[in-house]
Amino acid sequence: MSETLTFTDIEANICAVARLIEEDKLYFVQMAGPPLMAILMAKRMRTPNIGYVVEEGAVAPSPTFPLWPMMLGASRSHYRAVCWTGMNTVDFHASLGYMDYGVLAAIQVDRYGNLNSTITGDSYEKPERRFGGPGGGNEIASQCWRVIVMTKLEKRKFVEKLDFMSSPGYLDGSPGARERAGMPAGTGPYLVVTERALFGFDEKSHMLKLQAVAPWMSVEEVLARMDFKPLIADPVEELAPPTENELAILRAEIDPGGYTLNRGEWITVERDGSGAVRRVSRTGGKGADA
Repeated sequence: MSETLTFTDIEANICAVARLIEEDKLYFVQMAGPPLMAILMAKRMRTPNIGYVVEEGAVAPSPTFPLWPMMLGASRSHYRAVCWTGMNTVDFHASLGYMDYGVLAAIQVDRYGNLNSTITGDSYEKPERRFGGPGGGNEIASQCWRVIVMTKLEKRKFVEKLDFMSSPGYLDGSPGARERAGMPAGTGPYLVVTERALFGFDEKSHMLKLQAVAPWMSVEEVLARMDFKPLIADPVEELAPPTENELAILRAEIDPGGYTLNRGEWITVERDGSGAVRRVSRTGGKGADA
């Protein structure tokens, strides 16, 4: 007997990152969107004792669940914070080494984990599209010990050359590149997580390395969605899809209004009696990956 599960690519990304969150660590996260949702979901389901700092200055909030609709990014999401300072203060804390992990979203990523969240197009003055920019993302990417990046697996997002560098990864990948640019030694990007694949970084070359793939995708299909070829781990692990319980909590308690979750691409997968997972077509949605 088979079971069917339907979710958005954004939900899959949030669930994958939430599983990576470690107890008793301090996370530096952007103020709203999937990165903050992943932190809150982990705090609700698996790691209640994690602390997190939001880029605008709230330190270790402890919100109650379920969250109110449209709460993320509002002052209510900082309920019971230890203190609420400002962006410069928490950036200073990061520079002192207090932040174990940073969690960011990006619109473009290159092979060395450099990030673009500012524009697309050849001209900064006249871009094809202008986005909100990094906000505190530059400081998060520059100063946290490890940085987790969330994005979608698309060729326009995994690019050989960024249209604009908003936040640094390993720069040109050469030894000591970050340190020469003034960043603390031992810091840098750690993982890039998408709805279809998970990437790490090679310790010597600092190049992106494919580590896990969703069960309805092949390695070749993942590579076809990238503008460059990453290193490939041996073996490549499986990136598990969301569970029914994870989706229920995410939809009812983290984003009850669906203002973020419902904006993504819908994915339907079927798990057969042996545990194998494949993607199936969905009426009114997009079909199987080609």
